Amino acid sequence: MTEQTGARSVLITGGNRGIGLAIARSFLANRDKVAVTYRTKTELPDGILGVQADVTDAASIDAAFKTVEAAHGPVEVLVPNAGITKDTLLMRMSEDDFTSVIDTNLTGAFRVVQRATKGMMKLRKGRIVLISSVSGIYGAPGQVNYSASKAGLIGIARSITRELGGRGITANVIMPGIVLTEMFGEVSEEMKAKYLAGIPAGRFSSPEEIADVVRWLASDEAAYISGALIPVDGGGSMGH
Repeated sequence: MTEQTGARSVLITGGNRGIGLAIARSFLANRDKVAVTYRTKTELPDGILGVQADVTDAASIDAAFKTVEAAHGPVEVLVPNAGITKDTLLMRMSEDDFTSVIDTNLTGAFRVVQRATKGMMKLRKGRIVLISSVSGIYGAPGQVNYSASKAGLIGIARSITRELGGRGITANVIMPGIVLTEMFGEVSEEMKAKYLAGIPAGRFSSPEEIADVVRWLASDEAAYISGALIPVDGGGSMGH
C-alpha cells in the first residue's frame, strides 16, 4: 500500500455503500482523514465522517464541505462517486429520466469538483478521481442517460487538467467494469453469464479492486498522471 506523508483530508460522495464505501475504507487504511457524503443515513465504519448531502443541490454541497473542512481541513483528495441509474430503452425514456441522471452523475460531479478546487488552488495541490463506467465509452442498451453522464466525466477531468495542472492538481477518471456490489446481485444469472463472456479475466471485479486503483491515483506515486482514463475491467474494454 502506498502511504502518504501526513494524513490528508479525503472526501468521497456517495461513500456509504458499494464502491464508494470500499474507497473510503481504503483511504482510512492509508491513515487519511476520510469523510463521505450520503443521502440516506446509514451506519459507517469507525473513523469515517459521514455528512448528509445532495449532489443536485449546490447549497447542500457547500454545507457539507464546510463541515468536512472544519473537521479535517481543506479537501485534498476528492472522489465524486455519487450516482444513480434510470435505465430504460430510448423510445421509453422520459426527459426527466435523462435529465435527472445527468444532474446527479455529471452536474453533481461538476458541483463538488468546483467547490473542492477552491481549497485545492489555495493549497496548490489536489487529487480528483472521477468514477465513470465502461458504459461511458461502450454505451449500453437502455442507458442513453447513464452512458452520457459517464462519458461527460472524461471531458471534465481533461479540462481540469489543462486549467489547473500547473497548480499541482490532477484529475483522472476510473472506468470500472462489472463490480460485485449489492446492486449487481439483482441481475439475472443469464445476464451475468453474458457479461462474463466478454471479460478476458474471466471474473468480475470486487469493490476493493476499484478502491485500490483510486487510492493509488491519489498518491504521490501518481503525481505525474492527469487527464487519464484508467479502465479497471479485466480487459473487457481493450481498444476503446
